[in-house]
Amino acid sequence: MSTQPSAPRPARASAAHRTLADELRAREDADLAVLLRSRPDLLNPVPSDLTQLASRASGRASALRALERLDRFTLQVAEALAAAPDAGPEATVRNLLAGPARVKPHPSATPADRAAVTAALPAALATLREQCLLWGPDNGLRLVIAVREALAPTAANPGRTGLGPTLAEATLGMSPARLQQLLAGAGQPSTPDPVSAVAALTALLTDRKRCAALLAEAPQPALALLERLVWGPPTGTVPDATRQVTAEDAHSPVEWLLARGLLLPTSPTSVVLPRELALHLRGGRSHRVTEPVRPTPVTDAQRDPQAVDTAAAGQAYTAVRTVEELLEAWALQPPPTLRAGGLGVRDLKRAALTLECPEPVAAFWLELCYAAGLLAPDGEADEHWAPTPAYDLWLQQSIAERWALLARTWLATTRTPGLVGSPDGKGKARAALGPELDRTLAPSTRRAVLGLLAALPPGSVAGAAALLPALRWQRPLRGGPTAPDGRDLREHLTEWTLAEAEQLGITGRGALGTPARALLTGSGSGTSDEVVEALAPLLPEPLDHVILQPDLTAIAPGPLLTPLAQALALAADIESKGGATVYRFTTESVRRALDAGRTAADLHAFLAQHSRTPVPQPLAYLIDDVARRHGVLRVGAASSYVRCDDPALLAEVQADRRAVELRLRLLAPTVLAAQAAPDTLLAVLRTMGYAPAAESAEGDVLITRPDTHRTPPRSAPVPVPDGPPVPDDALLGAAVKAVRAGDRAATAVRRETVAGPAANPQQSGPARTDLRQLPRTAAADTLAALQTAVMLGERMWIGYVNAEGLASQRVVDPVKVEGGYVTAYDHHAEEVRTFLLHRITGVAEVEETA
Repeated sequence: MSTQPSAPRPARASAAHRTLADELRAREDADLAVLLRSRPDLLNPVPSDLTQLASRASGRASALRALERLDRFTLQVAEALAAAPDAGPEATVRNLLAGPARVKPHPSATPADRAAVTAALPAALATLREQCLLWGPDNGLRLVIAVREALAPTAANPGRTGLGPTLAEATLGMSPARLQQLLAGAGQPSTPDPVSAVAALTALLTDRKRCAALLAEAPQPALALLERLVWGPPTGTVPDATRQVTAEDAHSPVEWLLARGLLLPTSPTSVVLPRELALHLRGGRSHRVTEPVRPTPVTDAQRDPQAVDTAAAGQAYTAVRTVEELLEAWALQPPPTLRAGGLGVRDLKRAALTLECPEPVAAFWLELCYAAGLLAPDGEADEHWAPTPAYDLWLQQSIAERWALLARTWLATTRTPGLVGSPDGKGKARAALGPELDRTLAPSTRRAVLGLLAALPPGSVAGAAALLPALRWQRPLRGGPTAPDGRDLREHLTEWTLAEAEQLGITGRGALGTPARALLTGSGSGTSDEVVEALAPLLPEPLDHVILQPDLTAIAPGPLLTPLAQALALAADIESKGGATVYRFTTESVRRALDAGRTAADLHAFLAQHSRTPVPQPLAYLIDDVARRHGVLRVGAASSYVRCDDPALLAEVQADRRAVELRLRLLAPTVLAAQAAPDTLLAVLRTMGYAPAAESAEGDVLITRPDTHRTPPRSAPVPVPDGPPVPDDALLGAAVKAVRAGDRAATAVRRETVAGPAANPQQSGPARTDLRQLPRTAAADTLAALQTAVMLGERMWIGYVNAEGLASQRVVDPVKVEGGYVTAYDHHAEEVRTFLLHRITGVAEVEETA
């Protein structure tokens, strides 16, 4: 048996924590699991009991994280509760949001739908209770202290309500004589003390008839001044704000208001509008605009759903081929990694030229490959970016399976390609594949955008401007940092999400496709089988043939099988892409195939097998001509040399002016020595129109394969977590059981059955504590009490110290006492355990409670 120490707990929890803990005890286990799932930070580590859980839930950092995940109306409910007196009824909140039923609203306030507010309020309050941000009965609602402190309006931080401090808060520290002057200026009788004076002024401002009568006496300039402050900010700047002006001495609008407490000084140069007066002027509303219902995105256009699926499937196929083309090119010529990480600007431009797309689009494909684990640094001393072994496994899958991996990766990754090229904190441009492109807001924004599109009728098109109001309503506090252009990160992410979704085939012609809807099913990341089954019927069947033309081109009328496409790309260059891909055979492309080990016979057989038309004569002549000249010149390392059985050809090469840079020298009738590296010599000879072949030291032709560069095995980068990970069902179930068991042990009522020198029958400590809190009884009394409990089947409270010296208190049902051991059912561990009798410090009987 082992015990672990738990975090220390105060001997007495605050009243708020005790009440919140009582509400948690009344919850079902499923409700506790919902709380712990939505606020996983409460499980680090697992609380020892419900009192400790309530204390953590009331902590400032945890409560603020929970506020960030509230929708706008629920947040407005919390803000209204923070602006209202503590322990107010539900009707007060409803009136603050919709305005009192018989009170005329402020002219500039957006009319509130009282029925919609009334309908949405119970769900918002339930959410706040579920998140442990609100407690108390319906007629005494209380925000937890951390939430009230964060949301309560002040002069320095009026928040989204635009309200200021209460009159009591604004007059804190004001002299009693000045308070009496304010009462007299407002036409109220004097009071015996400052407390009653503040109460009288507050009552005046909260009484609509009396306050309206006072304002009716105000000059028009004073009312205009109040109108400027009514919706916030509630503060203004005036000289000598703390002067004690009376009603008789007031000559200006500001002095008239100061003399009656309708404006109160906050510093020598600033004044504030009391919250009670602001609410009166607003018609009782805490918010200028109350939004009980999420705005519905307005569609920009309506497409045929079948046309949307066709367009999305076509772009999905293009996305897979684009990734394949990019990584095949980088397998041949891997670009170097920057010293600080990432990809150089010139290499990004080359990738854009390879893909025939703008640089931001190329950055998107690169980041997607990296996030999917298909691309990584090779880890060499001279580090380069190259495909990983996972890329080879990816190539063996079907087009639908390959796309499903790309789509799921894009949906979950925190990599943000849209930031490439933007300045970092030091003013330097962020590099593609660099370390500063992770944003935890990106995955949730992508899911939210696609979720809004999925909620629209099939074929509906909605742009960023139509979606942003709903996104802001869903998570008003999750906008992210503001960019230099004045827009927050969420706005940029929304635009980037729509553009990337179109490039990837998530959307077609701006509307969400059927495969993407499958991607969003269930938990929000549909299974691979569902996505593949949705996409596969929409993709064209891969072809195993091409059409050869007399102009040395081959036309692929549709997508080709992957092996055929790779083999054709080796022997020909892609000239154009689209519905049909055009390949062009050139001297260089045929030589490339021969360098890779193909022979002229292999190429003839390959083309004859996969062409629906006979091999054109010009193409056959091209292959034979290049093959005849291929390898006639042999290049090796001396520095380097050129070997040829035809002395006349060597003499021609040596005499060519284009070979001057090679500094060729005749060593033998069939051998030229060059003062250049073999790869340089090969490249220059090829530009001169020859078809040399590299050879080894033994004289064998070296075959160059295009797919030889791969990194060692690499795992895909893990998305940066947005807070603690969400626990699974097994962990939640175990955590709830542990908290319940610890709470039973901590709250069980016990009474002393055997007198002991240190017994304290009123003490109710935590499940684990120090030695001073353990029950103490003599050894003989402990043994007798435990034996009696076994015979009568009674529940006992024991103090226990384990072999490591850790003290704990446990509620047990003794089963057997013999041989110096006690076998009992431990309610905290929820299992039968064996305790050493001499380590039990004492016992006490547990009172049975309902």
